[in-house]
Amino acid sequence: MIDQRFIAPSPAEIGLNPAALDRLYDYVATEVAERLPSAQVAIGRRGRLAGVRSYGTVTAGGVTKPAADDTLYCLYSATKGIVAVGMWKLIEDGLLRLDEKVAQIIPEFAGFEKNEITVQQVLTFTSGFPLAPMHPRLWEDREARLERMKGWRLNWEPGSRYQYHATPAHWVLVEIITRRTGLDFRDYMRDRITTPMGVPDLFVGLPGAEHHRAADVLYTYDPSTNEGSGGSESNFETTMHFNLPSQRRAGAPGAGGFAGAGELALFYQRLVSPMESAGFMPVSAETVAFATKVYTEPRHTDGALPANRGLSVVVAGDQPTKRGFAPNASARAFGHGGAGGQIAWGDPETGLSVGFTTNAFVPPAHLRERGRTINRLAGECLA
Repeated sequence: MIDQRFIAPSPAEIGLNPAALDRLYDYVATEVAERLPSAQVAIGRRGRLAGVRSYGTVTAGGVTKPAADDTLYCLYSATKGIVAVGMWKLIEDGLLRLDEKVAQIIPEFAGFEKNEITVQQVLTFTSGFPLAPMHPRLWEDREARLERMKGWRLNWEPGSRYQYHATPAHWVLVEIITRRTGLDFRDYMRDRITTPMGVPDLFVGLPGAEHHRAADVLYTYDPSTNEGSGGSESNFETTMHFNLPSQRRAGAPGAGGFAGAGELALFYQRLVSPMESAGFMPVSAETVAFATKVYTEPRHTDGALPANRGLSVVVAGDQPTKRGFAPNASARAFGHGGAGGQIAWGDPETGLSVGFTTNAFVPPAHLRERGRTINRLAGECLA
């Protein structure tokens, strides 16, 4: 549950248009009435949230009940943006450099032509092992994960292209966290990142005691007809693992975080409103700017569009469509969405931040339409 001191008395006080905000809320309410079992949405600016809205019904901990503002949702790849800040802090603290070779930090990673892969390449998905396997049964066992990494092969030459690494890159990143801090990555993220940011209910590794708050994942359609709308974390079999306490506890760093929309919006609000977030930023505004510039090159494309990757986040950049962001977002906007339609981003120029979560997968075509609509309506909330 978001601390009430981080909720603005009124939308207007943080520069948001109440009527536009109501249009966003009405849209999400209609989505739940017509297509989704539940959803949450939250918008932030000037260091606070306009509020959190929860709609529908969830099954959590074996109990079916109305969704509440403290209901937790699987974030899927929106988790990548959370772990990103953990990596940024290592860099700011002088514990990591982008040009370091991963194999020199993690000797088990070496071999099979992987020795020259750099930290920057892993962070930007130009490292060449997008399909490297890590079965869910290994997620909670660090030694088993390291053993699996030993056998990973390259799919293409590191640095030669961009391809989305749905889950393997982030298992490497959190092993780097452990090597450089001596901490389990889940403890590091909780103690050094989310709790200091004032979002202790944003979990990378969901404690067993919180399982009763986590909404079970489901599909509103036959997933065998899915044309493909994400990486391996949106594969039906893998997705269903996020209903298991053991896999929620594992905190898969590329796909298995848990939070509500309010936590996501407040997390990004800390990063894009540094003056109003004094005392709650785990890294400096300078580090945020450093980490959220575009590191991928023009030749690194995501389909027909530039990849526009910062350090483990997507950056709006100069793409005309602002894919994944509000149409009126600045080129500096950054964040990371998740399979199933989770939305999480912030804009340093406008100060706007957005969080949207749901526990249901819908057909890919509607998922894309819904994302565009929510982002547009969120951008229209600027007064």
